[in-house]
Amino acid sequence: MAITILDGGMGGEISARVAGAGHGLWSAKALLEAPDVVIDIHREYIEAGARVIITNTYSTIPHYLSKEGLEERYIELTKLGGELARRAVVQSGHEVRVAGSIPPLNESYRVDLVPPAAESLPVYKILVETLEPYVDLFICETMSTAQEALNAAAQAVAYGAGKPVYVSWTLNEGPGQGLRSGESIAEAFDKVTHLDLAGYLFNCTSPEAIVAALPVLRRLTDKPIGCYANRMNEVVADWTLDNEVSAGRRTDLPTDLFVDTCQRCAEAGATIIGGCCGIGPTDIAALHRALAT
Repeated sequence: MAITILDGGMGGEISARVAGAGHGLWSAKALLEAPDVVIDIHREYIEAGARVIITNTYSTIPHYLSKEGLEERYIELTKLGGELARRAVVQSGHEVRVAGSIPPLNESYRVDLVPPAAESLPVYKILVETLEPYVDLFICETMSTAQEALNAAAQAVAYGAGKPVYVSWTLNEGPGQGLRSGESIAEAFDKVTHLDLAGYLFNCTSPEAIVAALPVLRRLTDKPIGCYANRMNEVVADWTLDNEVSAGRRTDLPTDLFVDTCQRCAEAGATIIGGCCGIGPTDIAALHRALAT
């Protein structure tokens, strides 16, 4: 069965290449201050074998930008993230699809901070409409509750010009324990199944939790399923994206083990596989080589 390879993490790659990055709104700021670096990272993933790259728009949301008084520039920055991803594809000369990142609107993993639908829907609408000219599909990623996924996906379906929409949930790190909200995978799936989505994934979660969850998801749908695991330690309760609290990276997930886990995901039915936080171009290249053999 053919596997579509996604890219890996963007933020960590920016942090490793831009002096002073790794604190504050560095991922979003790189769109303005180091656009060539963002393009280079996209292109490295493409050269590594990724055939879907995700826009660097995970943190171009009003909540994060407001921490430095930039919230009124979220449309500008989201547009730029789309433009840079598309530019990278054109420069690469490869047939690669661009996925528009539709992220949580507050903090990742923080079930307690998911905004209500009345607040979320207008922002998601604008994010989708802003990215639409530059992307081939949308991924509503790192969704930690069933309602959060519905809020994002409903707007992507409604305002995404008919382009494919995928939902990707983040799981409780304990294998078999469902979403970070405590909701089961079946409950989360039932919340969005009426939207006729293109596929379903798990991301920004330990590979162990994903391997356990994929067979459950496979039993719920015959549509494409997939995953992109991270290399992060388990996040603490008050973790935030802008590194006020750092989770750190796992030291027990070398490239070969990451690849082995991805192959187990493929055996469980995943046909879309990549990496999230802490997974870089070297890992994606190794995955590509393994899947090509």
